[in-house]
Amino acid sequence: MTTMNVFTPTSSAKKVMSFWQLVGVPARGASLYTALHNGLPFEVYAKLAKVSGLEKSELANATVIASATLQRRAKAGKFNKDESDRLYRFAEVYKSALDLFEGNNHDASNWLKSPVRGLGNKRPIEMLSTSAETEAVLNLIGRLEHGVFA
Repeated sequence: MTTMNVFTPTSSAKKVMSFWQLVGVPARGASLYTALHNGLPFEVYAKLAKVSGLEKSELANATVIASATLQRRAKAGKFNKDESDRLYRFAEVYKSALDLFEGNNHDASNWLKSPVRGLGNKRPIEMLSTSAETEAVLNLIGRLEHGVFA
């Protein structure tokens, strides 16, 4: 009779949280679509600011959410569908930049706030208010990841 060693996790084994878990947004699929349609919880805003290293005012500017709107959403406890979509777009771009810089938050945040030649010397963080601009930023990140500079 042979015995098998079976791995049993101990209480000291830590589960590594994904980026999407840290910010409180489903990564993809039906749960993401439902969350965006119903409105993301207000806490997502603070979590995104913390994870990205941005000031809350910088995040508000990037996602085109006015301070008066933020105050109303804080009371309501959630964002509307359009605001949720803009927050998600920011999260998607930030996550892609984070992957580009191999998990270095500082470098990813600096890149977002710096003029980028491939975007006509615009700062990526200034190009997140429309889906077309967001797509241009994501496309550039994809090209950079694959070594395509033109």
